[in-house]
Amino acid sequence: MYWKYVLKRIIIGLIIYVLIIFIYSVLFNVMFAVNNRYLLEGSVVSKIFSSWIDTLTFNYGQSNVIRSFKGETDVIKIVLERIPNTLLLFTSSIIIDIFFGIWLGIKKAQKAGSLMDKTTSIITMICYGLPVWWVGLVMIMLFAFTFSLFPSNGILSVPPPETFLKRMLDIMYHMFLPVTTLVSLNFWGRAYLTRNIVLVNLQEDFIMSARARGIPERTVLYGHALRTSAPPILTMSILSLINSFSGALIFEGIFNWPGMGNLYWAAVQMNDIPVLLGNLSITTLIYIFGMIILDLVYGFLDPRIKIDGAA
Repeated sequence: MYWKYVLKRIIIGLIIYVLIIFIYSVLFNVMFAVNNRYLLEGSVVSKIFSSWIDTLTFNYGQSNVIRSFKGETDVIKIVLERIPNTLLLFTSSIIIDIFFGIWLGIKKAQKAGSLMDKTTSIITMICYGLPVWWVGLVMIMLFAFTFSLFPSNGILSVPPPETFLKRMLDIMYHMFLPVTTLVSLNFWGRAYLTRNIVLVNLQEDFIMSARARGIPERTVLYGHALRTSAPPILTMSILSLINSFSGALIFEGIFNWPGMGNLYWAAVQMNDIPVLLGNLSITTLIYIFGMIILDLVYGFLDPRIKIDGAA
């Protein structure tokens, strides 16, 4: 009956998406009506329902003010040209963050209570309390203005390189500061959570039994403890990857990165309702779809979970 469970999750996800889009339509149209009464034509209620239906049918229409990089007003083109930039920055940093965070978390669990474990835990608490935007500003001041090693903002030099290889290298050069900022702050928290998850499983009876049978410690750690810890670690990682589609408003603004967060802020400032709805509807749809996939995959990773909710 697994297909029934899949169908149920998809239907629930679609219902949630429809309700969220309606809330977006109400908020943005009322906001526009309050701030621009002299531009309002027709009733607000009719605009709410028309924009709601248009958004659900992916008919985002034309932007009011914002233009694409090529000067087009089609909302879907404006949004779709920003998604790759956001994924390039945030997804890349999250993949690096996941790799180093899980690796350090396993090492911390393996040597729980050691000097390395205590030291990295203190660093985690310090980094967790630092605002990402503030660290980004410090990185810009040090490496862009003081030492002039990296560019302070943007995704490409002006004028951009002509060849494809030089263009890719130039993008990586501009990515260095923001990616380093994100990874250097975020992977500590992932390592701490991974450490606690793995450490709990290392104290289980089946781990002690495996060690008593003389199984090598590396096999016990990676083949038994990490495999059992995979569902929550994977959940944490996939949620981070899903969130990367929406970007970060303040962070993209600091580095002048042309992504989804920067687009959202520009649309808010200019009261561009079609772009706001297009931006948020696409990111919301991706997030809900990712949550459905995660929910379905989780049952395969953890055999203790049953489709009917029974133990």
